Amino acid sequence: MSEAFERFLRTVDALRDPGGCPWDREQTHHSLRPFLVEETYEVLQAIDEGDDEQLKSELGDVLLQVALHARIASEEGRFDIHDVCRAITEKLIRRHPHVFGSVEVNGVDEVLTNWEAIKAAEKKDSPPQSALDGVPRSLPALLLALEVSKKAARQGFEWADLNGVLDKMMEEIGELRQAIASGRVEEVESEIGDLLFTIVNVARWVRVDPEQTLRDMVRRFSARFRAMEDRARASGRPLTEMSAEEWEDLWQSVKQELP
Repeated sequence: MSEAFERFLRTVDALRDPGGCPWDREQTHHSLRPFLVEETYEVLQAIDEGDDEQLKSELGDVLLQVALHARIASEEGRFDIHDVCRAITEKLIRRHPHVFGSVEVNGVDEVLTNWEAIKAAEKKDSPPQSALDGVPRSLPALLLALEVSKKAARQGFEWADLNGVLDKMMEEIGELRQAIASGRVEEVESEIGDLLFTIVNVARWVRVDPEQTLRDMVRRFSARFRAMEDRARASGRPLTEMSAEEWEDLWQSVKQELP
C-alpha cells in the first residue's frame, strides 16, 4: 500500500480517535449519508467543467466518506477499509471473467448480460422477488427510471423498435393534453410521470443518458438566460419590462451566439 494512502488512513483514524475532532467523532453512517450524496455531485460538476484540480479535490472528498464509513464499521467490529478493498477487488475479478478468465464476449451488450447473470448467481441463496430488485430507490428520478426500464427490457418487456417508443411518447402527450383539459391535478401529475418515463425510454433506445442530457440542457439554458440578462442591463431595460416578442427576438439572438 502506498505511503500516501497509509498517511490518509492514519489521518482519518486521528479524526475519530479519542481526542480527535468532536464533529468527526459523533458522525454515524446515517448522519454522513447526505455528505456522500453532496460530494458525489461535486465530483460530477468537476468532471463537467473539465477542472482536473477540482476533480482531484472532490474525488478526495468522496474517498474521505468511504474511509469514514469503513472506520465507523471497524469501531463496531464489522469490517474495515481493507475488507472494503478486498471485497471490491474480488467482485471486479468475479464479474469480469472476460478479462480475468477465459470467457469471450462480443461487445458491451454481452458484457452486461454476463454481468447480470453473475449477479444473479451471487444471490442464489436469497433470490430476488422481482427483476427490478437491486435498483436503489434513492437514485435521482431520471436515473432511477432508466435503471428500472433497463431491467424490465432485459426481461422482454420492450418495444419492437424505436418507432414504437416514439409512438408511445406521442400517445402520452395526447393523454397529458386531455388531463390538463380535465383540470384534475392528480391526472395531470400521473400523465406527466408517464410522459417523463417514456422519454427516458426514448433516451435508452438511442443510447443517451437522460440525466446528463437534461443537465447539459439546463447548463445551456442558464448560459443563454444570463446572456439575456446582461444584454437587458446594457440596454437599460430589465427583462421584466420586455414584451413577448422582444423576449423571443433576444432569445433567438442569444441562441445564435451560444448554441
